[in-house]
Amino acid sequence: MFNKEVYTNRRNKLKATMKQGVALFLGNKEASYNYASNEYTFRQDSSFLYFFGIKHADFVGLIDLDEGKDYIFANDMDIADIIWMGHLPTVKQQASEVGVENTGSLADLSSFINAAIAKGRQIHYLPTYRAATTVQMSNLLGIRYDSVKKYASVELIKEMVKLRSIKEEIEIVEIENAISTAYDMHTTAMRMAKVGMLEQEIVGKMEGIASSAGGPVSFPIILTINGQTLHNHYHGNRLQEGRMLVVDAGSENGNNYCSDITRTLPVGGKFNQRQKDIYEAVLSANLEATQMMKPGIFYRDVHLHAAKVMATRLKDLGLMKGNIDDAVAAGAHAMFFPHGLGHMMGLDVHDMESYGENFVGYNDEIQRSQQFGTAYLRLGRRLETGFVLTNEPGLYFIPALIDKWRAEKINAEFINFDKAETYKDFGGIRIEDDILITKDAARVLGKPIPKTVAEIEQIMNE
Repeated sequence: MFNKEVYTNRRNKLKATMKQGVALFLGNKEASYNYASNEYTFRQDSSFLYFFGIKHADFVGLIDLDEGKDYIFANDMDIADIIWMGHLPTVKQQASEVGVENTGSLADLSSFINAAIAKGRQIHYLPTYRAATTVQMSNLLGIRYDSVKKYASVELIKEMVKLRSIKEEIEIVEIENAISTAYDMHTTAMRMAKVGMLEQEIVGKMEGIASSAGGPVSFPIILTINGQTLHNHYHGNRLQEGRMLVVDAGSENGNNYCSDITRTLPVGGKFNQRQKDIYEAVLSANLEATQMMKPGIFYRDVHLHAAKVMATRLKDLGLMKGNIDDAVAAGAHAMFFPHGLGHMMGLDVHDMESYGENFVGYNDEIQRSQQFGTAYLRLGRRLETGFVLTNEPGLYFIPALIDKWRAEKINAEFINFDKAETYKDFGGIRIEDDILITKDAARVLGKPIPKTVAEIEQIMNE
């Protein structure tokens, strides 16, 4: 938890831009996974954390925009809670730690909301993403469960995106702390990636490192020799000579800030020539994209530049043909690079995406593309100083996609399908860093994690 002034300043910024109504932030509830009292590890809602910082279930924050007052509503522990869970400070004590003077019970919250509705005051809230929270919002506001999403406040969403997109210095410190843990996770994976090793053994070690550092992984680890599946969470394969191992993983630190790093490794510790050729194509796109990033640049332009870098290398290898500018304009590269270059990151590994991707990544100046591949770009708008985002180009050889495009003659003038057939056993390669947009450039955050061919081979063979 930060100093109370941090949370007070954040709430005051919202009050300075939104003048009317009530802003309501429901904290998360406990969630059971196979019976009621056997619960997942609790994770607080990120928007509640941003303004109120308290990491306990069943807390609600409220900002009265008309009166300029902040509230926290929750029920104090009873003796049964204390017996099973131990003593916690009172709601009032916890509220004081984040600079909130006004507190009440959850029954008081209902009375407050009912009175506000009776007076015709607007209740601003963000889209809910958990069923239990949606039920709670439905009951509080007296609206149908299936209408909760419909009435989420676009005004509040846009203000939250403005606030959370620009990271404070204390947030950068937290993110780099999470990257430090990711460094240990990824270098451990590099040392373990031996022929015959079970994927799950490496995943277990990485999860343990994240847990030992004070937080869970920031998302379920992607670690697979079948990297052609972009989000492959199956970990039952044994590592085989000649395969590339995609390792996409990050940690969440004690203040819930995230890291998200991907490295791709040659099983056994040595790139063969075919692996090196594709790897260097992805690495070039990664490096050039970072070099291009600065305030004022559309991130979609960075994405398309990375696509051209990789498409040029693929043409050199005989996998693509024709004019590369025309090929990328037609979306031909997307058979090999079918996802977006990156996304915002912070308290959420895909920061603020519960608000709606288009609110976070796009605006009135630029709208999401409908073209296959580029349509999956989560962030397209102009970069600004203080943004933290990922940079993750990749090349993949997806047999089903190759077959579909070949059969339908999609972009046949730009793709050498005969050559692509010979790569169906390859898998995929992705390289990802976490980037801060500075005043006039971009900076890769955290301790450098081995990324070049020479660096990876060195640490894998130590």
